[in-house]
Amino acid sequence: MTDPEPRVNDGFRFYFASWYKKSPYFGRTVEAGCRSWDLYNHMLIPTLYDDDVAEYWHLLEHVTLWDVAAERQVEIAGPDAARFTQLLTPRDLSTCEVGQCKYVVLCAPDGGIVNDPILLRLREDRFWLSLADSDALLFALGVQAFAGLDVEIREPDVSPLQVQGPESKPLIRKLFGDAIADLRYYRCADAELDGIPLVVSRTGWSGELGYELYLRDAARGAELWDRVMSAGEEFRIRAIAPSDQRRMEAGIFNYGNDMDVTNNPFEVTGLERLVELDNDHRVIARAALERVAAAGVRKKLVGVRLGGAPLTMWLEDFWPVTSGGREVGRLTSAAYSPRLRINMGYAWVPVELSEHGTTVLALSPDGPIEAEVVPLPFWDPAKTVPMA
Repeated sequence: MTDPEPRVNDGFRFYFASWYKKSPYFGRTVEAGCRSWDLYNHMLIPTLYDDDVAEYWHLLEHVTLWDVAAERQVEIAGPDAARFTQLLTPRDLSTCEVGQCKYVVLCAPDGGIVNDPILLRLREDRFWLSLADSDALLFALGVQAFAGLDVEIREPDVSPLQVQGPESKPLIRKLFGDAIADLRYYRCADAELDGIPLVVSRTGWSGELGYELYLRDAARGAELWDRVMSAGEEFRIRAIAPSDQRRMEAGIFNYGNDMDVTNNPFEVTGLERLVELDNDHRVIARAALERVAAAGVRKKLVGVRLGGAPLTMWLEDFWPVTSGGREVGRLTSAAYSPRLRINMGYAWVPVELSEHGTTVLALSPDGPIEAEVVPLPFWDPAKTVPMA
């Protein structure tokens, strides 16, 4: 086997190989100036075009287009689709209507978080799970093997784009009309753009007003990208990567980084609300989660405000967190908020150190930094911005 051709970016080499999936928008992201990618669900995802702070401000002030085709979908369809989907998550889906979306956690039999997708109910008997970065399709297929339910589980031909920012609504209105532009927060609907088949939802990973365009025909990826960019010129649209600063302001976690299958929802600040077991639904994690609820947890993922100079880069490794000279946890994410003018972070700490106002030390490569536990999210706790 010969080595694939390397791409060189700022002195680093990244191999674009045939075994790394490319999104239907990959060529357009290259033309738009993307110069950094990551692997997400076995697919390349843009991580930077030119300057992350400039991209952050453009997201807050105008409208942006993100290639997030790496949000792969698990489709659950068939007569028992609702019962099977409920098996995977402790969130009560009995009131989830057709055309409604929900943020859910998928939990293993021991209560561990397998994924934290957005669930879309497209039909009475058809659901999509829009995935974070983990092999949730394989998990669902494993559950199917023993569930005894009549469902079909597959990865459909679906490739999302996110349109995010305050000008996203007039842009979506221009493209699709009032019915789609005026979708309620966390609602979705079938749509079509010049014959391109789509599902559009009022969701996003930014904490800003935004939409996701779920392309249902990968062959038309470049066409969809061009159509959105052309319509967005009057709104100053630009392609950017998902904004780590903005997602952290919004209290949004990054699965695989901030938490993984070794953590349960009760350990993650804000995810406790997704465990709804005051019912008789069959949920594979029910027994484990009921035990955790009764016994309590020993550690917690919390928000922290970090001291020191403004952070100028992402964490390359987890930073140890100490208290009283003893290592007690780790910092999983950190970024500087240009709007709030603070360093934000997420940290795992013992539950006795998780109260707001508690201070610990994060050991950065340049020395210790004080970290104060604070409420999440850092900005817009009532979600007035995305719900506008």
